[in-house]
Amino acid sequence: MPKLLVIDDQPGIHFSIGRVFCDDGVQVLGAETAADGLRMAAEESPDVVLLDIRLGDRSGLDVFHELRRIDPRCLIVFITGYGTTDTAIEAMKLGAFDYLVKPLDADQLRQVVNQAFVISRLTHVPAIVDEGDGPEDLPERLVGSGTAMQTVCKQIGRVAPQDVNVLIQGESGTGKELVARAIYQHSRRGQMPFLAINCAAIPESLLESELFGHERGAFTGADRRRIGKFEQCHGGTLFLDEIGDMAPRTQAKILRLLQEGSFERVGGSESIVADVRVLAATNQNLDALIERDQFRKDLYYRLRGVTIHLPPLRERRDDIAELAHYFLFRCNRQLGTTVQSICPEAMALLEAYLWPGNVRELQSVVREALIVSAGPTIRPEFLPAEVHEKRVDQPEPDIDTNSVPDVDQGALAEFVKTAIARGETDLYRRALEHFDRLLISSALRQTGGQQNRAAEILGLSRATVRAKLRNMQLSVAKVLTRRPPDSQGG
Repeated sequence: MPKLLVIDDQPGIHFSIGRVFCDDGVQVLGAETAADGLRMAAEESPDVVLLDIRLGDRSGLDVFHELRRIDPRCLIVFITGYGTTDTAIEAMKLGAFDYLVKPLDADQLRQVVNQAFVISRLTHVPAIVDEGDGPEDLPERLVGSGTAMQTVCKQIGRVAPQDVNVLIQGESGTGKELVARAIYQHSRRGQMPFLAINCAAIPESLLESELFGHERGAFTGADRRRIGKFEQCHGGTLFLDEIGDMAPRTQAKILRLLQEGSFERVGGSESIVADVRVLAATNQNLDALIERDQFRKDLYYRLRGVTIHLPPLRERRDDIAELAHYFLFRCNRQLGTTVQSICPEAMALLEAYLWPGNVRELQSVVREALIVSAGPTIRPEFLPAEVHEKRVDQPEPDIDTNSVPDVDQGALAEFVKTAIARGETDLYRRALEHFDRLLISSALRQTGGQQNRAAEILGLSRATVRAKLRNMQLSVAKVLTRRPPDSQGG
């Protein structure tokens, strides 16, 4: 049962608020002084606090800070009869969940408090990811008490009950699927199926069949009817990860489904009704893909009923320590290790690191440190070399990315001269292919072989980069092991 603590020096307010929630399964606790309110907050661990901004003995703004010290995840809604703009702004700057003015409107009060309860559950209850059946398998959850992550949690709480499509944008490793699962779990479809599919991990030729199914004989090898994800997920929620890598034909079919609520299996003519909420995610700039005609603008507007931007870890450094301790506990359980803490020097390194791989990389670093640690504490020597080297306080090299470096004029002149001597006439195509190879290879080397990141830097989709690599008969492993031209020599 969710707990609501009301701290207000007017007894009548307690009675009124109690009546609003008497049939909602909410435990309403009351305190008429700041001291009693702080004591009850420590003893009862309320999910939400309604705090009068002008208590008789204390300022509510001062009490707010003490409440946050007791439980940083507790959500606080200010209430007051003094609804000045300056007071409201100050309350929200402190990090209040919301601000209500007396006399309280019952419907508005219920709406705000219920939204706060949803967000409180998000920060306490895992966004469940099924990882196995063993007792050591712990579900992942959204972690972070900092301002950026609390903003995301507030967005989730507001959008989850609304049956609209959601577009989740963020870099690789930021936790987009966890956000999708949290939206699903706190939605009206939370007891219905949830399915996730990574559009970048499935070849274009198979993705349409995976999503919509196919009839027997639809293509070579289709020896039986297959039910696709949309049909399996009827009444539930489908999470489309890396939507930017989807082929135009599949985009068109999803657009039609979102518009009409029906589709046909590949090779079929029967119209199948699908009641599915779509949550989509991407680490790419969809506006840029639209400009290059690689993503449909009409589908983009259909998918972005609401957009949630998930910040990279480098922009939520106040969450790094909390995340590191969470992964320490979780990985200890999974690995059967007993490392108890992270020393201050090691934590300082974690907090100063750039985290290009975001939360996923932090989890990997903590796990690796647990494996190699000797003793009960993670110390700096147990952290990988890159954590020691790439620090946020290191200046970035001064590079003008608005200009393209000059091509070696002598090499180019020799190339043209030799081609003319041989009677060749396709110099333009060959030069572009050569530059293509150099550019893609360089981007892959700079990103350590991360195709998503390389594609983002190049302004291409990941599917385009994969296609170019195939055409050039290059693999990522071959690119990474081959030295760049300017480093070769005797």
